[in-house]
Amino acid sequence: MAITEVDTQTTIVDEAKAEAFADQIADVLNNGALSLGLSIGHRTRLFDTLADLPPATSQEIADAADLNERYVREWLGAMVTGGIITYNAGKETYELPPEHAASLTRAASPNNMAVFAQYVPMMGQVEDPIVNCFHRGGGVPYSAYPRFHQIMAEESSQSVVAALIDMIVPLVPGLHDKLAQGIDVMDLGCGAGKAMNLLAKTYPNSHFTGFDMSDEAIGTARADALKAGLDNVSFEIVEGSTVGQTGPFDLVTAFDAIHDQAKPTEVLAGIGASLHPDGIFLMQDIAGSSHVHNNADHPIGPFLYTLSMMHCMTVSLSQDGPGLGAMWGEELALEMLADAGFSNVTIKQLPHDIQNNYFIATKS
Repeated sequence: MAITEVDTQTTIVDEAKAEAFADQIADVLNNGALSLGLSIGHRTRLFDTLADLPPATSQEIADAADLNERYVREWLGAMVTGGIITYNAGKETYELPPEHAASLTRAASPNNMAVFAQYVPMMGQVEDPIVNCFHRGGGVPYSAYPRFHQIMAEESSQSVVAALIDMIVPLVPGLHDKLAQGIDVMDLGCGAGKAMNLLAKTYPNSHFTGFDMSDEAIGTARADALKAGLDNVSFEIVEGSTVGQTGPFDLVTAFDAIHDQAKPTEVLAGIGASLHPDGIFLMQDIAGSSHVHNNADHPIGPFLYTLSMMHCMTVSLSQDGPGLGAMWGEELALEMLADAGFSNVTIKQLPHDIQNNYFIATKS
């Protein structure tokens, strides 16, 4: 133990605990740096390239990926010292073990964790305005995140879209048959429209409408629908709190969208108003508790709280919203759904998805 004098008060420091904590912070710094490397490895397709190569030199890897060797070599240094890639010193070759490729390549989707690593540099881009918000309040708008919709679309493709037909639709009893027969579906916060376009292709007898406030996302969704020749899906630029003026719909979905809203109470009430009396609301949102102590053992708790602070919460606050944040939690979600008139709510999860809950809500 060490004893220090601080303002005439004696503070006892457990040196072993202090050393262990210092080691923990060193791990945080190393892993934070590796997150940037994982993002770059994904965006440059270096992980995909390495997965297809035998042990190779930095020049061979750079040539195969059509990248600059000097940058590839430095990136490889970070990956080797971080335990991501193995190195043979005698032959000066690098290799991505297949056990590691199973979490880092596009072929590994929906288990490609490198997709999520892209959020780290995205969050870093807004550190200065977020720090200003700590002093002044307010928030950072969507427009400050140039790659947000691109990253979200990629994440959604592997976490939601890949599981949509075989795993998510079956969560709702009888939904597959209803979609096959033909119903009206609305998706709030549709983003680039990947989920709606897939459903429209799979269930041609149903009609699908996607709402989002982003011009860019709606433009992408419309272009993809046109390219696929889909005539049973449409996309509109709509502010979430006005959805009560639309419909009626048999099914409304919201994938990872409600907690970002500027007016979530109005949005949920509007969803209820837009549904047929026997309609269904399927809401996918972050799995967690509304109480921080219940999230102490959450497997990605620090990541989700940080992403919330750097994006989800602040974009809501930028619109004078309540700033629910990604970790608004099951308890508050259930309370708000009840206030919106949803008297029957079931929460389900999928084995491949540690991040999300699926709320199935009806008004009776």
